[in-house]
Amino acid sequence: MTLIRYHVLHETRYVYAHPVSLSRQLLHLTPRETPRQHTLNHHITVDPAPAERGTRRDYFGNLLEHFAVGSAHEELVVVAESTIEVTGQDEAGPPVSPAWEFVRDRLRQVGPAPLLEPSQYLYASPHVEPMAALARYARLDFHRGRPLFESASALMERIHRDFEFDPEATTVSTPLETLLREKRGVCQDFAHLMIGSLRSLGLPARYVSGYLLTLPPPGQPRLVGADASHAWVSVFCPGAGWVDFDPTNCVQPDDQHITVAWGRDFSDVTPMRGVILGGGEHTVDVSVTVTPDDEPMAPGT
Repeated sequence: MTLIRYHVLHETRYVYAHPVSLSRQLLHLTPRETPRQHTLNHHITVDPAPAERGTRRDYFGNLLEHFAVGSAHEELVVVAESTIEVTGQDEAGPPVSPAWEFVRDRLRQVGPAPLLEPSQYLYASPHVEPMAALARYARLDFHRGRPLFESASALMERIHRDFEFDPEATTVSTPLETLLREKRGVCQDFAHLMIGSLRSLGLPARYVSGYLLTLPPPGQPRLVGADASHAWVSVFCPGAGWVDFDPTNCVQPDDQHITVAWGRDFSDVTPMRGVILGGGEHTVDVSVTVTPDDEPMAPGT
């Protein structure tokens, strides 16, 4: 098991055709604390300087920063910088999980508190509508009596085989029916597809946003989606808790993935969203760089 320290630089730049008189924005740019991830330092700079600024926790426990710029401006730049330590998975092997039907049936019952939290990820959300076509797609891997972890791993692998990464093929509003037909999209689409497939079978799945290591260690392949915010899926497995799957790269997220936020789908964890007065047409440029600060360290160093 190793501990890797990363530096993350996430810059968003809006350029407007006409002055903006007021801009109010919400940011999901602060990495979460998890059992395997700890933030050493984090700060967000905004130019022009906001007149109002604050932070709060959203419904899902993500740290949400909000600000308002009240002076006229034709450019808005938001830079988030973080130093994060990520612990790699141990070598214990895949988690033991019950049959997927057991999990589905257990969540249909009124049970103890630990099952109430995953139950909120069972239902339709703004970008994920459970549907029969998704259930049929998922059932190719969810055989009778098959363990949930094994079934979810097989679904991740099939999405990776069946769909092609194409940043020009979709937008944030592209429906899952179109994705199923065209079989092209980006990490956000593949995460939504896997989540919708699982929910269509009555299984809880949540959307995770974060980052990937931009330049992988020597001898390892570069992961797709490393130059922007990334997205993957977390599946609830009783006994193991939430288990992550990255269908874009066909891997289980480990020490090259950094978690920022999670929710029902992309709409809950948008890195930056808000409203403006004025501005007219605009361009937006987003760049993300994730680099290791040090060589791998032993935990506790």
